[in-house]
Amino acid sequence: MLNRRKLLAGTAGFMGLSLGRAAASQPAGLELAALRGLRDATELGVRPDATDDQSKAFERMLRRAAEGDQPLFLPPGTYVVSNIPLPARVRLSGVPGATRILLGGAGHLMRAASADHIELSGLTFDGGKLPMEGDAQGLLDLAAVGRLAMDDCRVAGSAGNGLRLERVAGRIERCTLSGIGDAGIWSVDAAGLTIAGNNISDCGNGGILVHRRETGEDGTMVTGNRIARIMAKSGGTGQNGNGINAFRAGGVVVSGNVVADCAFSAIRANSASNLQISGNTCLRSGETGLYSEFAFEGAIISANIVDGAANGISIVNFNEGGRMAVCSGNIVRNMSTTGPYPAENGGFGTGISVEADTTVSGNVVENAPLSGLQLGWGPYLRNVVATGNIIRKAGTGIAVSVVEGAGATIIADNIIEDAEKGAIIGQRWADPVTGDLAQIGNAGYRHLTVERNRAG
Repeated sequence: MLNRRKLLAGTAGFMGLSLGRAAASQPAGLELAALRGLRDATELGVRPDATDDQSKAFERMLRRAAEGDQPLFLPPGTYVVSNIPLPARVRLSGVPGATRILLGGAGHLMRAASADHIELSGLTFDGGKLPMEGDAQGLLDLAAVGRLAMDDCRVAGSAGNGLRLERVAGRIERCTLSGIGDAGIWSVDAAGLTIAGNNISDCGNGGILVHRRETGEDGTMVTGNRIARIMAKSGGTGQNGNGINAFRAGGVVVSGNVVADCAFSAIRANSASNLQISGNTCLRSGETGLYSEFAFEGAIISANIVDGAANGISIVNFNEGGRMAVCSGNIVRNMSTTGPYPAENGGFGTGISVEADTTVSGNVVENAPLSGLQLGWGPYLRNVVATGNIIRKAGTGIAVSVVEGAGATIIADNIIEDAEKGAIIGQRWADPVTGDLAQIGNAGYRHLTVERNRAG
């Protein structure tokens, strides 16, 4: 008599024998596809390593799979295609590092004009450095996508942007983007996007761009990425050459990234309110390491390391409405007097600059040849508190504006050591006009409170 345990054991043995025979009769990739319920691309007329362009067959394959809402598996090999329109629903996967989709002509590789769901995994997209023509702006050009899930893919050799996204929600994670002519990832008007755990390097003008056509809430999260060697081939004074750039995009979170060797900023935000920049490591920036500028309201810049830059952290442009920030717990060191363009506003070499409605507390600044802290610029100074900071080896420890119209400022409980031109100096624009306020107090400037600072 069979009991339940013997029956289950027998069934398991039969299943294992059947799967073993199936595995012996097909390649490993196809076996994996079958186990996952994927449909093999070769069943729909697309062949790996074919010498001819397979664009028509590839497009037909995607369309037929979309009609049945079926996932597709691309076996290892190279597939030469160009200008592929993506249907409303795409689930396409391959073998990481072995399934390669190569651009076969001028234009883009794939485009979505409106899609519900696009899922790409384990694929390499290679533009072969072929020129982009027409209105193509990215090797993968995706617009109005309800949900994008892109995982463990590689994007390389694009003459333009690697990924160009517009009105896209979803995730891009664990991908590698390198050898890109313009920006690695350019997102416009995101609808709930996470960019996490990617490696981005050797891009002509930008790493990750989070932009909006008009100022508004965005909420993109940029976390845990590694970004390196970002150039500014198209020139300018900061619109290019940034590792991570937020423009007009509110509510963006930039955290836990390692960003190195950017022509301008490691992280730069322009007119981006309710911004959080925290826990990032920023190395060898050509201009300002961390930048929050122009018409923004609300920025938290905390617990970052900035090592090597022309300026460390700048939270400025009160003249354009830039205000309300917390700058705390950062380490800023090894500033340079040399930048990517002729110096202005007193020159390069400042650790931290702030202007309006801002607290600067608990930071450590070392080796800032111009100044450790720069508080205000001309009349653009209001409601600034600088407390509990440590400044070592600076030209001026703390430079504070004493121009007419400058607002309330408290400088208290800071330690300033080895400041060549003085611990705390009042300035009219770039010119020092007071003695050392650490020794003489506010020198009659009623907007200043200067107390309990230690200078040595």
